[in-house]
Amino acid sequence: MKPRKIASGLLISGFSLMALSAQAFAEVTVSFLHKWPEPQNMAYFEQAVKAFEASHPDVKIKMEAVADEPYKDKIRVLMASDQVPDVYFSWSGEFGKKFARGGRALDITDAVYGSDWKAVFSEASMGPFKFKDKLYGVPINVDSKYMLYNKKIFADNGLSEPKTFAEFVAACQKLEDAGVTPIAFGNQYPWAAAHYIGDLFGKLVPNATRLADYELSSPADTVYTDPGYVEGLTKFKELNDAGYFNRGSNALSHEIARGSFSAGRTAMMYLELVEFGQLKGTKLEQDGWDFFALPGFPDGKGDQGLLTGAPDGFMVSAKTGHPKEALEFLKFLTSPEQGADYVKMTGMTSAVIGSVTKDTADAATLKGLDVLNKASGLALWIDTDMDARSTEVLLAGSQAILNGTETPEQVMAKVRETALAVKKDRGE
Repeated sequence: MKPRKIASGLLISGFSLMALSAQAFAEVTVSFLHKWPEPQNMAYFEQAVKAFEASHPDVKIKMEAVADEPYKDKIRVLMASDQVPDVYFSWSGEFGKKFARGGRALDITDAVYGSDWKAVFSEASMGPFKFKDKLYGVPINVDSKYMLYNKKIFADNGLSEPKTFAEFVAACQKLEDAGVTPIAFGNQYPWAAAHYIGDLFGKLVPNATRLADYELSSPADTVYTDPGYVEGLTKFKELNDAGYFNRGSNALSHEIARGSFSAGRTAMMYLELVEFGQLKGTKLEQDGWDFFALPGFPDGKGDQGLLTGAPDGFMVSAKTGHPKEALEFLKFLTSPEQGADYVKMTGMTSAVIGSVTKDTADAATLKGLDVLNKASGLALWIDTDMDARSTEVLLAGSQAILNGTETPEQVMAKVRETALAVKKDRGE
């Protein structure tokens, strides 16, 4: 076939022109997996995907959402079977670092720091997604944990917000004596216990020691030997043994426990900032509610100003066939416009700077974010900040402590034994 000129001035055969036309109109599909299947959250992501596809007609986003706990199992299976989604959710800390360490996450340092993209995030929110000074993920939200309380129940029992852990325990005892269940707690999936335990470890173990242990960079003869670990588990055990948690916490889901608290049947519950929106239209909203950070210990060896929390975010598969489109989609999701929509539609606190304002969030969320910003730092979710094998031992141990079948000392001995095995396997 004789070559001919086209508008661009290029010489191209009819065959090549057809190939070029097919390529120009070929649709790229980017797979996208996240952990927010709830209706209000899906409404946001569906509109975001639709808006992105409208501005990128050659890109199709294939979205799937799996709830929090099942997500952990699903992403492990996908990683093991080498079927990693192009864009996938990850908790920060060790949960994400293992993907970077294993070559499953794309190094996006240049894409973010080499452009104006970096300006939408605080450095603090990006830090937990770094591994060996390289960035492997971007935050979608930032979250923290607070003890919420029913204002009517507190007023009826003459209680005010406790300032120390001892005052917190005293308030629980006063409620227990009055026949009121102090704390709603569902530990069917023991990440719920991990949030208590992680906060206690943060306040009772020296910060440098705790972080080195989580990273397994402590010497073998010292890893997880600090007495603050057993002390933290003991404080957690005492809350249970004194009857401050509702009965059967290991058999209840977090959501069922939250429903009990929302219905005004318990005085308090340890909830995340991103859960505040779940309380709208409930009996609790009628009674009135407020919150405080889980208080610390005057003689604690850790950082009493820490909050338990972390940014959540997304990573890109190191083996994606469409890195350009995947990164464009992530940049779109974390744009100021989408950040504002994310806050308004989901009630969660976007990591995009300036997206959480009085125009996009309610007063409680703004207050929670202010407390977070004033904290001395974040103790990342311990179930995603420790290595996976040690985490599994600790989570199982939390349920055993609640059941009375293991002691804090026994649980920490198992955690230490597992951590040493992981260090050995890594050649450390």
